Amino acid sequence: MLELLKLLLELGPLMIFFITNGLVGIYWATGIFMATTAAALLASRFVLNRLPIMLMVSGVLVMVFGGLTIWLHNDIFVKIKPTIVNLLFASVLLFGVMTGRMFIKMLLGEALHLTDIGWRKLQLRYGFFFVFLAGLNEVVWRGANWYWWNIPRLENVPHPADNFWAGFKVFGVWPMAVAFMMLQLWLIRDQMIPQPEKSAPQAPAE
Repeated sequence: MLELLKLLLELGPLMIFFITNGLVGIYWATGIFMATTAAALLASRFVLNRLPIMLMVSGVLVMVFGGLTIWLHNDIFVKIKPTIVNLLFASVLLFGVMTGRMFIKMLLGEALHLTDIGWRKLQLRYGFFFVFLAGLNEVVWRGANWYWWNIPRLENVPHPADNFWAGFKVFGVWPMAVAFMMLQLWLIRDQMIPQPEKSAPQAPAE
């Protein structure tokens, strides 16, 4: 139940953004996305009693770039937000690999017990995966805009390029992230440090 709630808090705002964008256009969808993201952050803080770093950073940038999108009436800001978020995470992880700081161990160290080589490989792979997601986001939104360049972008009317990009965010990025995570199970299995089994407490002798 707890894992389902975590997934809902992360994926829920994106799903609402996708649906709203298809109904009333990207500017209304951006405003609602900002509101649902703020609600998800509050729920994570007060219901789960934790605020994941990645969710917090992404939430702050949603507010900044979403606000710029609405204020300047230019959807480029909300579309480049994932690029900047992914490049930020990639930079931190790859910098950590170069300097010997295993930030991913700080996040997952309580759940996983890997060798130093295992942590380094996992952090390196995630760093390059975030670079890949950043580049793919740019290709998708710019390619969609170019493909439908001659269709006028009317006020509060869903645009094909926006619908395509929003669909990619929900039905493209998330499955790729899950698939990438599953592929790391082989690395985790090979680099896992066996933990001693806890013996059951013995009853006192009579």
